[in-house]
Amino acid sequence: MRIINKRQKSETIKRAPAGRKTKVNLGQVESKLSGLSQSWSDQLGSALCGAFGEEDGGRLHNLYADAFPAGYTELVNASSAIEDVRLVEQAAVTNGLNLSLYKPDRAASNEIRFKVFHPHSRLPLSDILPMLEDMGLRVIDEIPHAISPAYKNLDLVMIHDFGLTIQSTAEIKITKIKKNFEEVFSKIWHGDMESDGLNSLVLNASLSWRQIVILRTYARYLKQINAPFSLEYMEQALRNNPAITARIVRLFETYFDPASGIRRNATASRLKTEINRHLEAVASADEDRILRRFLNGVEATLRTNFYQKADDGSPKSYLSIKLDSRQIDDLPLPRPLREIFIYAPRFEAIHLRGGMVARGGLRWSDRPEDFRTEVLGLVKAQMVKNAVIVPLGSKGGFVIKRPPASGSREALLKEGIACYKMFMCGMLDITDNYKGTKVEVRKDVIRRDGDDPYLVVAADKGTATFSDIANGVSAQYGHWLGDAYASGGSVGYDHKKMGITARGAWESVKRHFREIGKDIQSENFTVVGVGDMSGDVFGNGMLLSKHIQLLGAFNHLHIFVDPNPDAAKSFSERKRMFALRGSTWADYNQSLISKGGGVFDRAAKIVTLSPEIKKRFDLSKTQVTPNELIQVLLTAEAELLWFGGIGTYIKATSESNLDAGDRANDAIRIDALELNCQVIGEGANLGTTQRGRIEFAKAGGRLNTDSVDNSAGVDCSDHEVNIKILLDAVVAKKKLTLVERDNLLETMTREVSDLVLRDNYLQTQSMTIVKAQDESLLDIQARFIR
Repeated sequence: MRIINKRQKSETIKRAPAGRKTKVNLGQVESKLSGLSQSWSDQLGSALCGAFGEEDGGRLHNLYADAFPAGYTELVNASSAIEDVRLVEQAAVTNGLNLSLYKPDRAASNEIRFKVFHPHSRLPLSDILPMLEDMGLRVIDEIPHAISPAYKNLDLVMIHDFGLTIQSTAEIKITKIKKNFEEVFSKIWHGDMESDGLNSLVLNASLSWRQIVILRTYARYLKQINAPFSLEYMEQALRNNPAITARIVRLFETYFDPASGIRRNATASRLKTEINRHLEAVASADEDRILRRFLNGVEATLRTNFYQKADDGSPKSYLSIKLDSRQIDDLPLPRPLREIFIYAPRFEAIHLRGGMVARGGLRWSDRPEDFRTEVLGLVKAQMVKNAVIVPLGSKGGFVIKRPPASGSREALLKEGIACYKMFMCGMLDITDNYKGTKVEVRKDVIRRDGDDPYLVVAADKGTATFSDIANGVSAQYGHWLGDAYASGGSVGYDHKKMGITARGAWESVKRHFREIGKDIQSENFTVVGVGDMSGDVFGNGMLLSKHIQLLGAFNHLHIFVDPNPDAAKSFSERKRMFALRGSTWADYNQSLISKGGGVFDRAAKIVTLSPEIKKRFDLSKTQVTPNELIQVLLTAEAELLWFGGIGTYIKATSESNLDAGDRANDAIRIDALELNCQVIGEGANLGTTQRGRIEFAKAGGRLNTDSVDNSAGVDCSDHEVNIKILLDAVVAKKKLTLVERDNLLETMTREVSDLVLRDNYLQTQSMTIVKAQDESLLDIQARFIR
């Protein structure tokens, strides 16, 4: 763009040197003199008519004749303003952002300018500057211009004109980077792309926004598998080695671009040779390791949805990759067989599978830093639970990264459901399907593995009501499993309604007490619990005996304490609360709580204890913090400690809180030797660490692993999935209608429940028998372990 100042205007017509005769083109002189005699607005009109024709140019001149402020007309000549008019028009019509990256005349090799056009209001610089810096630029100056075209519904369009320098001395070739640069900035601004140091690769590696997303996906995955480098350090390594970085991206594209065709293997081989040759020249050992981890991630990738399109033809807003976990370097043990990682600016998700036919629930995780670690711990338990049924274990989880600013429960749920749907889509995008007896590959998916059509999911923490949503996505994709894709939906077995998970765990609890001579179905017994009555496992569990004396319980909001509970009255009140949708301990009728008890807010600064509470729990303090009161409940003298809520609250004395892997509960966690209960029932997963369980058992306590106690839920789901697969084959042959199938499923509810609980009964029985033979079988067991 030409910048004309007054001095330049005065020098537009140059005099010939003295003593030399010069031929003068009078037409040109007259034209220049005429231009100089025109106002800037008149010059703009002439330029607009020349660029757009008399009719459109005249219309635009009427709109823009007085639109530009004096500061703008002093800096920019009228002919150069034509491009700005075009971009202002686009911003006005679309009511959105418009961009222009350009290089001024006589600018230094590493200098560029960048215009941001925005209707109605000036943009906060604090929003824009970090984005430009993440793209590898230093902002030198910013010149704002308020343009006011004569539109009735548009008061102004702001032009922010930024002076920029690249953070290296390399010459910027504007034609090479302009399109990618503007696209990256636009995607970041509209929330379709995150802003971090990887965006600088648009300049120093000439990558597009989609190519940068490929690298960001692997970076986020490496973070989740505890790679020994921070995200910032990995970004730096990629920026410092643009030639290798670009080739790693091209290797990914070569493997999975449907257009690669027969050249795929030869091109991939050549790229790997080039990458390895460049790696030999990398001086930093850390950078070499980081680059090799990215290369390893691409090599271990079996499928991706990168080349699939959304319904409107645009790229999908999320990227999913399927990995062969056995090929991933330094992956935390145990290694699953396969995993799917999904990255998006709004959410991230992981699904781990122990085998080709595997099943397990998906949870809404609240651990963005290490949700894969959480899921890995759960899939270990799932593998044991599934020992009583046919498939192996799987588990998945997702985190939302942009919770609604309003913070309302409804808005959060809406965002969670939207991200959950994308999680489902991301997995089904790259999962094979059946058409009759033939396996069908999803469109635009290149497979580096064999047939893999079996994918089922189930409910878990935070997704208990999402089964119908998942089955809706399954129907949308024409997935062969139909509504067997996600068990427990409206046409399936409702675990909470059946109370199956809690009932299965209760079989374990009853056996523990039966073996010490107590029948908890006919004798009163004291209980402390984790959870609330609206929860599936806690709520159902606390209604499985009318002889429960619930001394106390807590969830994330409240602490309930009833120092001398009446078993009959409290049972009726718990039953009422269980039927009350979304109830909390604050809904408990406090007139039914024994003297001195109450419901306390976990957000309170101090809790004042009554004499009755102090006596029940043998306390000398009158005031404690909420966290201290929770620890009092966990260490109370009670016959049963019932885990119905998520969290790891007990560890071994030899372990640190870090070992427990649940940062949210570090402040209230206790050691196993501090427990004073007789029996632990783990209706929820991971209530105690495995070493904590061993320590409690060695001290005389009675418990199983969580995977044994709460296996009934997954057992029930598997019955449902297998029955639906069988019946759907009959429906497909028109020997049974869908309505008849649904009615048959419902009539089988009691029988399925009995079969599942029988498994729980026999599991605990077999464990008792083996324990009774422990000394005689010790040598055999030792050899089996080896």
